[in-house]
Order: sequence, then structure tokens, then C-alpha cells
Amino acid sequence: MALGFFSRLKAGLSRSTQKLSGGLSAVFTRRKLDDQALEDLEDLLISADLGPNVAAKVIDSFRSSKFGKEVTDEEVRTALAEEIAKILEPVAIPFEPDPAHKPHVVLVVGVNGTGKTTTIGKMARYYGEQGKKVMMVAGDTFRAAAVEQLQVWGERVGAPVIAGPPNADAAGLAFEALKKGKAEGADLLLVDTAGRLHNKGALMEELAKIIRVMRKFDETAPHSVFLVLDATTGQNAMEQVRVFKELVNVTGLVVTKLDGSARGGIVVALADAFGLPVHMVGVGEQAEDLRPFSAQAFAQGLVGDDIKVIDRETPADNGENKEGASPEAGQ
Repeated sequence: MALGFFSRLKAGLSRSTQKLSGGLSAVFTRRKLDDQALEDLEDLLISADLGPNVAAKVIDSFRSSKFGKEVTDEEVRTALAEEIAKILEPVAIPFEPDPAHKPHVVLVVGVNGTGKTTTIGKMARYYGEQGKKVMMVAGDTFRAAAVEQLQVWGERVGAPVIAGPPNADAAGLAFEALKKGKAEGADLLLVDTAGRLHNKGALMEELAKIIRVMRKFDETAPHSVFLVLDATTGQNAMEQVRVFKELVNVTGLVVTKLDGSARGGIVVALADAFGLPVHMVGVGEQAEDLRPFSAQAFAQGLVGDDIKVIDRETPADNGENKEGASPEAGQ
């Protein structure tokens, strides 16, 4: 029987949890919450990639509510989960394609290696299972592996992939895909893009051209721009958000590879710094390991508290289909 998603979330966050929870146990064993304890806690939160701003907020809250009291690591863990959930709650916004747009166009951006192409395939699977008609566009035309990878996903999830010859014009491809999506009544059009951040000027020009050309057909496109971030990069993810916000109007985030990282706290730092919706998180290589983001489950999983969200199996998680390991999962 396949694990339910929240069980996989907790398992996926285990490295981050060990870092944070182990530190809490070391700092708080029936200890008075004095200035030194708060300083130790602040250092721990910063080292767990929650960032100095989040750490300061949590410490201020603890100082006003628990200062001078004797606390256990369990009490601190529960209180910390509540504080983290408060920060995450405003950004935990599941994505739903807008039926007013057929198709709802999502431009998917991010540096190469974050799992961008794999994320598009997993999203196609997820929304296809919700009854949406999904199409994908292999817009990272300079990377043959990305095109092939998306085609493999297309075959797996039964979603058409619009692709061109090697080094094809990504903007022209997106334009044709949008036209085709409109003609065929697609609900969702997921557009992959190049991610060559070392050549920022060329990347900005290419993304601007894709948007400009699509708007010749639909002046409202793209309707969403998702930035895919790799949790293993830690604080570097903050810089990627800043750069891509300069390049395009990022409307939401997808955070991948939480299972391969002890830096899950970066999601909290991102939420606090940018306030961008976190639509989905990935906690493994299976196709079903990308799911809408839950603030409460994530906060509890991060600090090692028992996840109190109902752990239900979705129809896709009934253990019957385990072919979902992503091809070339690191791409």
C-alpha cells in the first residue's frame, strides 16, 4: 500500500526535521526560557534556513508569551509549529485553472536543474486526474533532454506535448500551442522554458518574447507564471526569486526536492520575504509526490510534530501504479 501524501511529506522532510528537532532537544530539556535559551533558539532557526527575519519574529512571539517559564522541547516544538504555520498560512494557496481562460496558460520558469520539466509532467498528471484537459509545451528548445523528458511524461500521463525541432523558436512554439489549445478546448497549457541564468540578458529577452508573442493571440496570456525552486539550494532560492521577479511577473512558487534536503526551512523564509503563493511542493521522485501545499502539515512535519491533518489516499495513491518515478528526475 502506498503511503498517503502527508506521510510522505513527513518522511520527505526528515532531513530538515532531524536538523531542527535534534537542535530543539539539545537546547530545551526542562529549561527556563531565558535570554540565553532564546538566543540558542534563534541561532538554531537561522541554521535551519528559516532566515533571520523569521527567527526574529518567532523569538519575539516566544519572548512575549513564554519568557521566564520552564519549557520542554515538546512544548517548544508545538509552539514553533504554530508560529511557522502562521507565516505559511497566507501563502498556502492551491492553484486552480481559471475556467474563464481556455486554456489557462501557465509559464513555468526556473534555472536548469530545479526539476522544472519534471514538475510540469507531474502537474499534468495531477490536473489530468482532476478531470482537466492538459497540454504541455516543450519550450526549453535548446536542451534536447528536456524535450525528450517532457515527451516521456506526455506518454505516461496521456497529455499532448507540443514540441519543435532542436533550437526551435520557443515563442513561436508557445504561440502555436496556445492556438491549438484554444481550438481543442484545453483547460490548462503548461509551457516549459529555458533556465540559463548565467546569461541573464538572453534569458530575459527570450521570456519577454514568449509573453509578447503569446499576447498576439490572447492578450491576457500567460495567466500564471510559476517559479520552480530546488529546496537543496537553501538560501540561494531567495536570490532566484529576486532575479526571476525582475525577469517576469512571478505569480506563484513550486518547491521541489524537499526530500533531498535538510533545508526545508527555506520555504518559511520565502513565504516571509516575498509573500508569493506556494502552490505545490515535491517530496520525492514518484509522480504523486508533488501535491498542493498545506501550511499546517508542512509546519508540523518540519519541527517533527505529529501531522494532525487527515492522511487520506487519493485515487492515484492506492498503490496500484508505482511507475511514476520521474525520468531524469534532476532536470
